[in-house]
Formats: sequence, structure tokens, C-alpha cells
Amino acid sequence: MTITEASRRYGLTPDTLRYYERIGLLPRVPRTKSGRRDYDEAACGWIELMKCMRAAGVQIEALIEYVRLCREPGDTAAARREILLSQRTLLQARVEDMQQALRRLDHKIALCGERPGPA
Repeated sequence: MTITEASRRYGLTPDTLRYYERIGLLPRVPRTKSGRRDYDEAACGWIELMKCMRAAGVQIEALIEYVRLCREPGDTAAARREILLSQRTLLQARVEDMQQALRRLDHKIALCGERPGPA
């Protein structure tokens, strides 16, 4: 699949896909004989993972390190697991903050029309 096709499929610009590859967020994408990127199933899997993780607010630096460890020879499972657990903890805290904000917003909505001013 070309970069244009991958861009359309995943809703990311070609520049974003190139950037992700350049900074190490995606492993190097296979190339055709003419040097054009040729997104195979593995590359698409990485795009899906990174798009999901970025949408969840996972830190780019953590993802770059995760990808680096995936490409490194030897057993890096423990280090990769630590990165993922750390990011999960941060994400869980953001979810709890958002749930609290949602409850506050729901409360404010319920008060609309009952009385003016902050509750």
C-alpha cells in the first residue's frame, strides 16, 4: 500500500506518517525497488497501534522507546512491559480526571435554570 493509501486508510497525513517513521515511532517501512514506501501488514499494524496510543494520550517518547526495544535483539519483554504499565497508570489517572470533570459538568447541567452562578 502506498503512503497515500495508508494516509487515507488511517486518517493521517503522509507528512505525519513520514514524521512517525523519522522519529522512530514506526519501524522503518519497507520500500519498493524505486524507493517508495510500501506499507505491508506489519507496518499497518504499527500505524494502528500508534494511532490508538496517541489518541489515548500516550507519550511519544515512551512509544519511541517501546518501538526501539521491539527492534532490539534479545529479551526486552520486561522493559517493554514496564513502559506499557507506566503509560497505563498515567492514562488511568487521566481517565479518572475526565470522569470527575464529567460528573461536575453533569451536576452543572442539572443546576441550569435552577439558580444563577457557580455551584
